[in-house]
Amino acid sequence: MIETRPAADRGHANHGWLDSWHSFSFAGYHDPAHMGFGPLRVINEDRIAAGSGFGKHGHRDMEIISYVLEGALAHQDSIGNGSVIRPGDVQRMSAGTGVTHSEYNHQPDATTHFLQIWIEPSRGGIAPGYEERHFDEAGKRGRLRLIASPDGADGSVTIHQDARIFAGLFDGAELASLKIDSGRRVYVHLARGQLVVNDHPLVAGDALKLSGEDQLHFMNGDQAEVLVFDLP
Repeated sequence: MIETRPAADRGHANHGWLDSWHSFSFAGYHDPAHMGFGPLRVINEDRIAAGSGFGKHGHRDMEIISYVLEGALAHQDSIGNGSVIRPGDVQRMSAGTGVTHSEYNHQPDATTHFLQIWIEPSRGGIAPGYEERHFDEAGKRGRLRLIASPDGADGSVTIHQDARIFAGLFDGAELASLKIDSGRRVYVHLARGQLVVNDHPLVAGDALKLSGEDQLHFMNGDQAEVLVFDLP
C-alpha cells in the first residue's frame, strides 16, 4: 500500500518569526487522520526568521532530531550542551526523564530552514542525552546515507527506537534502491526539489506512506533532498 501526503495538505502556522508546516497533528493543528506514523510523531518544516528562535522549553520521553537545510541553528540545553548546527549536521537529543533547551537563529539577515523530527522511544524514563554528527554531500549524492539508527551503525546518530533514517540527494540520472524488510513500514519525506519514488512523482514537502512494500526506487531527481524513515 502506498498513500501520498501532498505538501499543501499539511498543517500550517505562520507566527511571523516562525513559518511552520506540520506533517502530523501538532500544537493548534489537529487532524485525527494524521497523528503520526508508527513511532514517527512529528515532522515540522520550520523557517526561523533572523534574530529569532524558540526560548527555553521542556520535553520528556521523545527522540528529537534536527536536520538543517539552510542557515544555522544554535542549541543550548539543560544537560550542558551548546552548539551551532548547519546544513549536513544531524542533531539528536533524547529528552528521556526531562530536558529543557532553546533553539535560535542568531544570523542577522538570513532565515534558518530546518526539519524538526520527533520519534517516540521504545521505552520511557531513560537518561537525557545528546549527539551530533556531520554528513557531507558526497556521502548522500545519488544514494541513501544512514543518518540515525538504534545502534549507531555506519557513523549514524543513535536513537532509542527500532527505526532508521536515511538521507539522499538526487539529480538527473542518479538512481538508488532500498530494500525493506517484511513487516516494516516506511515514510518518505521530500525536503526539497522533485523526485520520483516507486513511480510516484513528489515535489518539495510531499510524502509517501508505505506498507507491504519490499523495495523503494528513487529516480528522476531535480535538486532533490529526501529523508526516508524505516519504521517498525
